[in-house]
Amino acid sequence: MATIRDLKKELNYLTSEVVTEAYVRKILFNNIKEEDFTKVITDAIEVHNDSITKINHPDNKHDPKKVKAYYREIRDEMDTKFAGLVEAVNSLK
Repeated sequence: MATIRDLKKELNYLTSEVVTEAYVRKILFNNIKEEDFTKVITDAIEVHNDSITKINHPDNKHDPKKVKAYYREIRDEMDTKFAGLVEAVNSLK
């Protein structure tokens, strides 16, 4: 199982990549609506903050099996949410 530290690093990396890509697209394509751009950035930050809160406060922290399943669930949730954010960034044109 990956450590909590690695999970947080991955979360920070994914968030920074989504935000950076959104800013790059905003610079390259001048006709991007400000509302769409702001929504993508805000969503990325909300996903980041919600995930950090969940990582820092696990349920049933005294049962190793449940904690492992809890962190696996968080990682799967992160994957799906960031996939949606990447699609949202790619749709900025």
